[in-house]
Amino acid sequence: MARRALLLVDIQNDFCAGGALAVAEGDATVEVANQLIEWCEARGEIVIASQDWHPQHHGSFARVQGAEPFTTGMLDGLEQTWWPDHCVQNTTGAELHPLLKQGSISACFHKGENALIDSYSAFFDNGHRQETQLHAWLQHVQADQLIIMGLATDYCVKYTVLDALKLGYQVAVIVDGCRGVEMQAGDSTRAFQDMSCAGATLYTLEDWLESES
Repeated sequence: MARRALLLVDIQNDFCAGGALAVAEGDATVEVANQLIEWCEARGEIVIASQDWHPQHHGSFARVQGAEPFTTGMLDGLEQTWWPDHCVQNTTGAELHPLLKQGSISACFHKGENALIDSYSAFFDNGHRQETQLHAWLQHVQADQLIIMGLATDYCVKYTVLDALKLGYQVAVIVDGCRGVEMQAGDSTRAFQDMSCAGATLYTLEDWLESES
């Protein structure tokens, strides 16, 4: 029987207030996530999460490249933004936000572990050369519908949603459960438009809860 899963994208300390790559209002996603977790628990829906999980000397880090953070260059043949060190494996910054109802998360999938290439999507690296365990796990539990939210709208959420759609999942995005980096003003709005055009359905949390009650 087909099933539905809530996928929480990278709600990690380094993307929230005080983190190494803090997203404005990133903490606001936690309460939305917890409400959705409760909704899923009441209905027997699956809850899973992704985590950026970089080695200490990841090639996307500005420090490693000797570059200024938030400038761009090339990494493994792909255009790459140079980021501050963030979500380094086994550090506090890489941990899920402490207020997130982590006890309800059935599985957590790491990404960005290959130092030679970045990985925004929870399914693939940025070159679609390597796959995480997420798709195989979802197939194993026969999940074909995803509710997706998290950080950040214009990077990891966007590319996770686009890959999910290409893989054949039905995708709902909870827009007020997302916050963006906004390197350029309007990046988050454009990301939502890209997700919608690719086939995702956009909801506010209130609209989702009302439509699925």
